[in-house]
Amino acid sequence: MFVGEQPGDKEDIAGRPFVGPAGNILDKAIADAGIDRRQVFVTNAVKHFKFVQRGKRRLHKKPNAYEIDRCQWWLEQERAIVKPEIIVALGTTAIRGVLGKPQTINKIRGRPIALQSGERMIATMHPSYLLRIPDRSDRHAAYKAFVRDLKLCNKPD
Repeated sequence: MFVGEQPGDKEDIAGRPFVGPAGNILDKAIADAGIDRRQVFVTNAVKHFKFVQRGKRRLHKKPNAYEIDRCQWWLEQERAIVKPEIIVALGTTAIRGVLGKPQTINKIRGRPIALQSGERMIATMHPSYLLRIPDRSDRHAAYKAFVRDLKLCNKPD
């Protein structure tokens, strides 16, 4: 199970998570990590698209702690239905949604974390972060680190 932050503009319109530019990066990284995309359930910690209207454009606005916590019920229901062995939390919003408390990525990144529910969680960056890195070599290095994080899904404890 991969958990993102919230739907973006394209996802909100399509009614499905990760169908925009960040979704393209996620799909490529999943393939590069050797994960069968057909075996992956993708969702978001927050179920609504929070945005600010600027002319005709709807610009992403980060969900706050209250919104993340209020949407946790839906995420827990999805976990109960999907019964994932591994949850990949993509970014700090997803980490809070999965753990129920804030945690920084860099403190827990790079190692599976055993959850009380019996699942394991892997924390990594959100693929949209890669879209915001202006330098090509820095973006490439960050992408390689992202794929390395995803490869943890293929390793036993």
